[in-house]
Formats: sequence, structure tokens, C-alpha cells
Amino acid sequence: MNKQTNMNAAEDYTSETSQKDLAAGVLKQARQDLRRFHGAMSAVERELYLDAYSWFTSDDCTWPFSFLNVCHLLNLAPESLRQELLTDASLGLFSYLARRIGRAARRLHTFLGHVFTSERNSAAVDPVPLTHVPIA
Repeated sequence: MNKQTNMNAAEDYTSETSQKDLAAGVLKQARQDLRRFHGAMSAVERELYLDAYSWFTSDDCTWPFSFLNVCHLLNLAPESLRQELLTDASLGLFSYLARRIGRAARRLHTFLGHVFTSERNSAAVDPVPLTHVPIA
């Protein structure tokens, strides 16, 4: 490889990384707007909600950072992500937080189950050896 090829590879990597970072930022902002302004009362907040909602539901691929292009760039399944985000956004804040806490509790339960199961199994595998004590 020559120096020019190395420079092009580095630029391509930097460009791809920057695009992914920007795409992740666009997705994060739209997600926040969708949740934050779901029950908005002011015209500005309703507009922010509708912009985010329209972005998530659009199948337009002409804009480089459209929802479908962002999903493709980040290797996400658009329909699954839409379903999750729009369901979360339709919940109130309390319901949303309860759902998230429930998910975290299930993960913790599963994790602790694996920890204690492996501890019991390791104790069963390494029993304390019995020594023969002669009776006098």
C-alpha cells in the first residue's frame, strides 16, 4: 500500500465514523422530541413533536439522514425501532418509566440467576475431599 491509499482509507474511516455519529445524534434527538413533546400544549412543542413523528414514520430515502437511511447506516431494523419508539412515546411519563424499570428489573433478575447458578455449580464440582482418619 502506498501513502495515498493509507490516507484515503483513514479519510474513509473518519468520514464513516462521523456519519454514524451524526446519524446516532439525529436519531437520539428525534427520540427525545417524540417522548418529551408527546403531550405538548404550546404550538412550538407540538410542532417539534409532529416533526419527530413525521420523521419516524416517513419512508422517504431521498434525504441522507432520513429515518430509513439512519437505520441502514446504524444497522437497525426500521420497523422494530418504529414500533418501540412510537409505543414508548404514546405512553405517559409514568408508564414509560415503569416499563423501563420493569425491563431493568428483568435483566437484573436474569443476571443474578446466572451468577448464583454458576456459584452453586462450581461448589458442587469442587467438593471438599474427605480424609480417612484411622480409628485407634
